[in-house]
Formats: sequence, C-alpha cells, structure tokens
Amino acid sequence: MAVHGCNRVTSGSCLMVRMLIVPESPRWLASKGKIGEALRVLQQIREEKQAHYELKEIKSALSEEKEVRQATFKDLNTPWIRRIVFLGIGIAVVQQITGVNSIMYYGTEILKDAGFQTEAALIGNIANGAISVLATFVGIWLLGKVGRRPMLLTGQIGTTAALLLIGIFSLVLKCSPALPYVVLSLTVTFMAFQQGAISPVTWLMLSEIFPLRLRGIGMGATVFCLWITNFLIGLLFPVLLAGIGLSTTIFIFTVLGIGAIAFVKKYLPETKGRSLEELEHHFRTYGEKGVSKMIQPKSVNNLSKNVYSDF
Repeated sequence: MAVHGCNRVTSGSCLMVRMLIVPESPRWLASKGKIGEALRVLQQIREEKQAHYELKEIKSALSEEKEVRQATFKDLNTPWIRRIVFLGIGIAVVQQITGVNSIMYYGTEILKDAGFQTEAALIGNIANGAISVLATFVGIWLLGKVGRRPMLLTGQIGTTAALLLIGIFSLVLKCSPALPYVVLSLTVTFMAFQQGAISPVTWLMLSEIFPLRLRGIGMGATVFCLWITNFLIGLLFPVLLAGIGLSTTIFIFTVLGIGAIAFVKKYLPETKGRSLEELEHHFRTYGEKGVSKMIQPKSVNNLSKNVYSDF
C-alpha cells in the first residue's frame, strides 16, 4: 500500500511539473483577446500557413458562439434536443455497462476467483493494464481510418463475446488448472476491444454529436450519467461476485452487452466526416423519409445560415 501511495505522489508530482511548461490552448488565449499569443502557440505545432488558417477558424467560431444562446433544461421540451441528449446519455452508459471498470477495479479478484493465487493474480492483472495502454494507441490510429459506428459495434461485439466465453469457461472448466489462464487471456481480449474501440469512440462521439449551444448541457448530463453508471457497477460488482459467483455475474454483463449492441445498431448515426450542421439536420428530421442519407453540401451551406434561427 505504501508503494502504491508513493507511486501516486511521484506521478502527480511529474504531472504538475510538466503542466508548468505546457502553454495555454490557442482557443482559450483567443477568447481572452490574446491573439498574438494564440498564434505563437499554433506556430509551435503547425506550419505557418496552417497556423494562420486555424487562428482564423478559432476567431470565427468564437464570434459565432457569442451570438448563440446556450441551451437550458427547459429546452429538453423540444423533441430533437431531448433525443440528442438522451442519445449522448446512451453512448455514455453503453461504454460503462460493458463492465470495463469492473475488470479495471477488480481484475485481481476475478483472477483469484478463477483460481490464481494472490501474487499470481496481481502479476496477471498487469497484462490488463499493459494491453489497455497499447490498445489505446491502436484505437487512436483507427479513429482516422474507420467509421465510428462500425468501430463501436466491433468493440461491443468483441467485449460481449469475451464476457460470454468467460462465463461459459467458468462453468465448463470449474476447478480446472487451465481456468485462470483462460480467464486471463479473455480479460486481456476484452480490454483490447474495450480500450482499442469502445472507449476512444465514446469520447469522440460525445464531442461530435452536440451542436455548440447544446454542448454544455449535453456533455454535463452525459458525463454525469457515465460516472453514476460507473459508480453503480463498481459498487455492485463485488457484491454480485461474492453472492452469485463469477460466471453468473459475467452473464449479467453479457446480457447488458447485447442490449448495448442493439442500441448502437438502431439509434446511433455515423458522425465521421459529417459537420455539426449535417448532424443537427439529421436529429431535427429524424424519422422523416430519406433522413438517413447524408445531405448534400449545398443543403449544408443553406442550413448553416439558418441553423440557429428557430431555437
């Protein structure tokens, strides 16, 4: 315990030192009227021409935001606004009901329940952390190559299949010396799909689906629900594990995973390569004939001129 405490202090101290040399974001500097400083920061990470172009975009976006009235909870009476907020909450909950944080928090207990001794379970659980880090880099790379929906569905199918196999093998190989190694390999597989597909897509989609005026209330509500779901699963998992055993507990998460797959397949639109105006048009006209088709660029330009007029 003392070693873990020391590691936390060391990591926190390193982060604090590094933050001292990290510049403020160009957007924040521009919002405070420090245009020159914003440009200097952009020039550190972009080519000269690109830096000036991005600064122009930032200034344009800031000017637009000043004219936009931010949404409040009263605006949830508007059907399309209510739908987009509930969709964001659904994305957040879907990310958590895979049971990812049960494995992150209680991976050692799962491996012990499968048959590992305490020391072996602690060492084995390192594999879950290592694959999480590696899979995150793969996920970041995939975000630029693959659509959000197929990536999220693939992750959901992978994690659900891994959970199903853990549940089955926990019954079939009960008391077998092979069980802990099978469970470890499947938890590693689970983490690869979770951290390589589901987690990066979740946070990216939450930033993509909300129009500017909805972003505050939308992100606030969705992240709140995400952490409440995380809290409930973290609270209930050890109780379930002790009360009904590993296999039955895992089967519960498998059923939740199937529900998550159905939700994503039925309700989640593709956001890759689509502007905020296109997505807003999709949510406003959801259910109308042809709404699933991406609107043409000309329509987008016309829409962007009027997109705030009836709010």
